Amino acid sequence: QFTYQKQFKRKNDKKHDAFRNYPSLVCLLFFLFSTQGRALVYKTSIPAALFFARLLGMKTDCPVENSLPLPHTIFSQFSLLLMMALPVIIHTRITGDAMKIITCFKLVPEEQDIVVTPQRSLNFDRADAKISQFDLNAIEAATQLSAEGDEIVALTVGGSLLQNSKVRKDVLSRGPDSLFMVQDPQLEHSLPRDTAQALACAAKNIEFDLMLFGEGSGDIYAQQVGLLVGELLQLPVINAVSNIQRNGDRIVVERTLEDEVEVIELSLPAVLCVTSDINTPRIPSMKAILGAGKKPVTPWQASDIGWTPASPLAELVSLTVPPQTERKHIILENDSAEAIAELAEHLKKALN
Repeated sequence: QFTYQKQFKRKNDKKHDAFRNYPSLVCLLFFLFSTQGRALVYKTSIPAALFFARLLGMKTDCPVENSLPLPHTIFSQFSLLLMMALPVIIHTRITGDAMKIITCFKLVPEEQDIVVTPQRSLNFDRADAKISQFDLNAIEAATQLSAEGDEIVALTVGGSLLQNSKVRKDVLSRGPDSLFMVQDPQLEHSLPRDTAQALACAAKNIEFDLMLFGEGSGDIYAQQVGLLVGELLQLPVINAVSNIQRNGDRIVVERTLEDEVEVIELSLPAVLCVTSDINTPRIPSMKAILGAGKKPVTPWQASDIGWTPASPLAELVSLTVPPQTERKHIILENDSAEAIAELAEHLKKALN
């Protein structure tokens, strides 16, 4: 379902710009909105108005240079709007059909608010929820990839953290047009397999062309969920993606490896896992934050998406912090041969 090409190139080579026609389109827009541009478009719209009028059997024996009857004026304005819409038509032609993108994210506790108890367990009571840092790259990648007419859907599964309305507004302010949430107690501390199954069931109900994931979550960082979702949906899935470009009804992705860059072309639908190097997530503007409250949010239960939790292959028993090693408070006052030998002896004992 996808073609694979391996290309060797330098890391600093300029990447191919799939939208290299943008400068000419911008110039065309500036010209159309200029005084000379409007005059030229109006002159060319008069013959078009006459043509449409004759098709409808209207009289066209009036002196069009001085004045036009109402029907001609209407058609002139219609032709003018049509000419000014050409850049949008050309843009759609370049980028291909409208695409529906699902960008998945996970809510994780704020690291700085996690408290380590004397029993070496973790207390999350004061920790607010936030979007996993790696998933912010996936959301930003979806926003940058989308074109006019595309739709971006944010999707997440989880437990009680999904009740945080602040986080909902945060994700919607970053570009997605809508948000779907699957909340279930069994997804509170779910492992990658259960999370992937719930996401796959939800994605089937939404339907999509492209599904984006971060390279891992900010808490477990298993790097498995995106790959498992692609396998469950029986779709092409690529991880470690560092660049995405549209090529008509296909996409071209790059995987930056140690000494080379792999270029892979895929047909849609597909599933991609992006790295943190693909972009720098933008901070939402005040306008985007205020507009996020008007975007639709769809809460789902497990029964709404047809997901039934299976018997877990693994279970999270406990989460503890490793014991801290007490400091020995051994200080060597100088760098003599005897002090160095003493330091070496201490290191040997510590390693053994």
